[in-house]
Amino acid sequence: MMDETKAEAARQALFCEHVLAKSGSNVLLETLREATSVANWEHFPAGDVFDPETGAQWYYHSHPPQEGQGEHGHFHCFVRPDGAKGPIHHIVAVGVDPYGRLMRLFTVNQWVVGDNWLEAEATITLLPRFDLHFARPSYLVNRWLSAVLALYADEIRALIRERERVLAAHQQANGAPARDDRALEVTSELGIDLRQMAAGLGV
Repeated sequence: MMDETKAEAARQALFCEHVLAKSGSNVLLETLREATSVANWEHFPAGDVFDPETGAQWYYHSHPPQEGQGEHGHFHCFVRPDGAKGPIHHIVAVGVDPYGRLMRLFTVNQWVVGDNWLEAEATITLLPRFDLHFARPSYLVNRWLSAVLALYADEIRALIRERERVLAAHQQANGAPARDDRALEVTSELGIDLRQMAAGLGV
């Protein structure tokens, strides 16, 4: 049953990419469609995307090429379990190349996104809530991102637990909290390939 759930998520992600490709677009172009310019670290879309029914929230930003190593930027994925005015918790970041193709999943230290911190197991319980049925900025992008998190749920859980281990082992010379250390940005990461994953599931 679990494999079928993953296979359906893979089919959804590939379907969204297929429909966008037929229109000469991709996940990245669709996300930035209304942008007049793209500055490094600027949030797209402005004001982020938030689904009030599930509490799922995301934004995309690009980064300087020398830092990206082929990655154009990434989607930061959050959940607000108590609604728009409640606490916000970072789940995972999804890196893509300049053509919108998946490259990696990774977690970040708290200072990077300034979210309300949750320990690993509590964060993991929020993962199924990242399921957007929302038209802005693109229903296809929202469904694609939701499908990616569902497809790689096992891997994301492992990354969140690794984040916990890395932070627990990290010590600053001045004794300051590891979650504030600007020298520690990415706390865990995994390279991924959507088509390879889908093929392994028989999709």
